[in-house]
Amino acid sequence: MNATLQMMAFGLALLSTLFLLLATCTDCWMVNADDSLEVSHKCRGLWRECVTNMQDGVRTCDQYDSILADHPVKIVVTRTLLITADLLVGLALATLLLGLDCIKFLKDDPRVKLKMCYGAGVILGIGSILGLVGSVWYAVDVYMERTMLVSHNVFLGVHYDFGWSCWLGMAGSTGCLMASILLTCCL
Repeated sequence: MNATLQMMAFGLALLSTLFLLLATCTDCWMVNADDSLEVSHKCRGLWRECVTNMQDGVRTCDQYDSILADHPVKIVVTRTLLITADLLVGLALATLLLGLDCIKFLKDDPRVKLKMCYGAGVILGIGSILGLVGSVWYAVDVYMERTMLVSHNVFLGVHYDFGWSCWLGMAGSTGCLMASILLTCCL
């Protein structure tokens, strides 16, 4: 039973870590939601902004000026939280891998392996909370920006909504949190 829980937690943590890494690297945190002509599809990410022409499929991207340039707070905070979450869940995944019962590392001392699994669960939990805070922070800021423009009757021609990268970050963080709960509470 213990080995099954460990393998379930490891599989969930591995998949969720991949989701978090993809969310950090991809460019669709915000997508245009009301392009009535369906001429182009615009995505804004943490690192660049891309436009895809729907007629011929040509995609062009504009990199943000610099990592150190003055960016909106939502981009800076989300970048920081997600990069930190990626590093923490990566460390937790490596620790968990070494702590699995099926791995021959420290086979003679099962207490140390159990402590490694528990420690991996704690680190995974911290990383998942950081990832959730970053993803939700970005989503709430997009929503507040849209609400503010609507309340002031401002129409800029482009209406942004949550993109798939934002949802991927939330899903990856939630999966890491569930793996953390499996490791810390169920073992």
